[in-house]
Amino acid sequence: MLTLVVFLLCTASCVSASAKGGAAAGPRLNNNQLYKFSYTTEVLVDKTKGSKEGSAGYRISSDVDVNLVWRDPSSKDDQLIQLVISNVRLNPASRRSEKKNVLHGSTAESVLGKTKLAALTKPFLLHLRNGKAKAFYSYWAEPATIKNLKRGLASLLQVQLKTGKVIENDVSGRCIVEYKAVKGQVTRTKILETCKTAETGFTTHSQVMGVSRKSSSVTVFTLEDGFIRSAVADETHSLAVNTRRSTAAKVVSKQTLTLVGTEAGPLEVAGKDVAGVVKSIDAKLAAVGIVAEKVKSQCKGCPSLFEHWQTQQKLLEPASLSKATAPRSFLALIQGIRKASKDEILKVLKSASKTSLPQVVDAVTSSQTTASLDAMLEFLNFTDTKGFVLQERFLYACGFASHPNERMLQALLDISNGKIGSTDIKESVVIIMGALVHKLCQKGECNLPTVVQVKKLLLDSPESRQVESEVQMYLLALKNSMLPEAIPIFTKYAESELGSYSTIALTALQRYDVKLMTNEVKQTVNRVYHQNRRIYEKNVRAAAADVILSSNPSYMEVKNLLLSIGNLPHEMNKYMLSKIQDILRFQLPASKVIQKAMRDMISHNYDRFAKVGSSSAFSGFMAQSADVTSTYSLDILYSGSGILRRSNMNIYGASKGATLHGLQVAIEAQGLESLIAATPDQGEEDLESFAGMSALLFDVQLRPVTFFKGYSDLMSKMFSMSGEPMNVVKGLILLTDHSEVIQLQSGLKASAEFQGGLAIDISGGMEISLWYRESKTSVNNRGALVVTGNVTVDMDFMRAGVEVSFETEASLDFITTVQFSEYPFLVCMQMDKTTFPVSEYLTKYESLSSGKSVVSHKSKKQLVPGSEFPLHQENSNMCKKVFDSSW
Repeated sequence: MLTLVVFLLCTASCVSASAKGGAAAGPRLNNNQLYKFSYTTEVLVDKTKGSKEGSAGYRISSDVDVNLVWRDPSSKDDQLIQLVISNVRLNPASRRSEKKNVLHGSTAESVLGKTKLAALTKPFLLHLRNGKAKAFYSYWAEPATIKNLKRGLASLLQVQLKTGKVIENDVSGRCIVEYKAVKGQVTRTKILETCKTAETGFTTHSQVMGVSRKSSSVTVFTLEDGFIRSAVADETHSLAVNTRRSTAAKVVSKQTLTLVGTEAGPLEVAGKDVAGVVKSIDAKLAAVGIVAEKVKSQCKGCPSLFEHWQTQQKLLEPASLSKATAPRSFLALIQGIRKASKDEILKVLKSASKTSLPQVVDAVTSSQTTASLDAMLEFLNFTDTKGFVLQERFLYACGFASHPNERMLQALLDISNGKIGSTDIKESVVIIMGALVHKLCQKGECNLPTVVQVKKLLLDSPESRQVESEVQMYLLALKNSMLPEAIPIFTKYAESELGSYSTIALTALQRYDVKLMTNEVKQTVNRVYHQNRRIYEKNVRAAAADVILSSNPSYMEVKNLLLSIGNLPHEMNKYMLSKIQDILRFQLPASKVIQKAMRDMISHNYDRFAKVGSSSAFSGFMAQSADVTSTYSLDILYSGSGILRRSNMNIYGASKGATLHGLQVAIEAQGLESLIAATPDQGEEDLESFAGMSALLFDVQLRPVTFFKGYSDLMSKMFSMSGEPMNVVKGLILLTDHSEVIQLQSGLKASAEFQGGLAIDISGGMEISLWYRESKTSVNNRGALVVTGNVTVDMDFMRAGVEVSFETEASLDFITTVQFSEYPFLVCMQMDKTTFPVSEYLTKYESLSSGKSVVSHKSKKQLVPGSEFPLHQENSNMCKKVFDSSW
């Protein structure tokens, strides 16, 4: 035992001795020696595949003198170092002609100014312990940009001589760093996604519409006699829009520190500790921190928000909303609003014309700043029924918010608890609250006090309300919230006697992750489809079938669905048959289990699979590329009398494993058989005459729109129908919204802003002509999309940046024509997109604080031909007959 104790004590003392006086943990400076370095830092901005020659950017070169000021007598690796920058030069980062060289004829003093140049060349101190920066000493009064440049140089001296992973503080923040040491060389790789900084940005909650960033930071040190001979740091950040990866930009930063010689230098300063030594050198020197500080960029000569608005106003009038100029102006206005005060924003709102005001409301709400929300809440009066359009535009913009916060949800809760003039607005407030709960929970903020309060309200309300419209309102809000806690509520309402409740509950269940579909949920949905407890409307049963087939169905579930075909109402037989065939043809997830079930001839035979009718289900590709895949589906269900019962159009986008429900337009009609003296289907004998439309846009369920309700309303509207479609949603939506500050290791900062704006106009209508025995439903989608990305390196005295963007204008029409003058009736579905342009733009710019600037532009345009999207062959044959008979 004694031997063991002696051995352990010896081991401990040996380790201690080696740590104090053995191998160096980091670079060591010699006393009475001045190390002379050459130093350059350069930054380039460009599109991702751009070459260095065409990039915007600049290079700062200088001489650097380094010497030891003080060393802890007990540890050679505890050192205080002085650095002095001199002979500062500014040049373009790549070769260019005089005309394109913004720095031509300039000197460091003329660009930086005397004060900043003097600050940059003032000595500063770095406390290194075991190769790590313990403290950075400079002057509080120095401009932040100058201190950050010094921090970038100081961070380059931080190195450890052994392989391993550590957490380090440097100019980039607190980061995990990996070192790999071989003879005479050390490679430092900074894992940038781990860096913690004070400046946090925001990004779009949807990955499909979001922005991806790839970053790398590698520094290679060459060592000689335990000291740095050279250090070369390369850092790259690339940002790309997920839906169109050619809309991308990058920033490249490089630092080079090279030892050019040594000479006799100042002697080490006597002192007990670092703080005392620093004070003895200069009492004004302070430990200002090695991590970069925020830099406030000031725009000299920039127009005020009101002045900017005056130049954009005409571009945001309704007549321009189908053009790309509208979303481009919308994005520019948002940038201005985000820098403005509440009073400045109110001035614009009060000065806007009646026709442009709805678009201003879209922009102000989408800005999502404290000032913009305060301005909207003061501007809108929710007790006034005349302000319906502006109130709904505000609410929808809240629903589409890219990065909502608790305060926005609290504002809607306050509005819902107050007096509201319009019942439609009350409904929209509650439905949009559900969408905000979902987005906040996606951000990991489900436990915020307001979110908890709204969750309780939404979960408790369906049971506590007696009025049908109110129950429906809260079910729609829960559908938006996507709360797992709401699944039992939807499961209960799926078996409701009211078809409207059942439909909302079933379509909500279909939105959840398959993993949340418990056996209880599946049993309930199967009971609805097979009518085990009561008779249901066809559209409710069709919705139940959709849930079953999209929720990883079992073999028996599929077999029972197949066995039901032939025993369903006439048109539903055809709908289910078409649904099964579409899943097999489009190879949807349920296709494998369906194929297995169809090997049984009892469930798969001619009698079942030869059913005729006009109902159908069809899926197809709208676009396929390496960046994004877009699919569409059209489901049409008719009543036995030939009148539309349900039409459901969906568009999905998928990118990098994520899916976005871009659009759903569902048209429902019921109780119209009396118009043509037809017999209603089973379970639909007592339904009130009704037709309406429900839209889901970018994963947000909107307030449903009613065309008519009740026989008298139907007759009055039939005789007054103009054929003009009814508006469902119209406005400007901020789809992509990404903002971040990229702290470069050189001390420079790059700001990245990516925004995507959509001007959209969705309308739908339903016409019935008893004279011609024909009905027509239409869904018209018009849109213009602009996405811009801007990466800028701004040092307040010098600026370089690149802007990449693309824009397009498109329209998509879906028309269903039904002729019921004879039986079987004729049905023709058309889904058309027009020829549309796609334009890409690239702008690079460099400027000085003096106002001198250089800008270059490039653009590329192409036309994408229009087409009619393919549907099943039966539809094509039917359309020929419809148009022949019409002719």
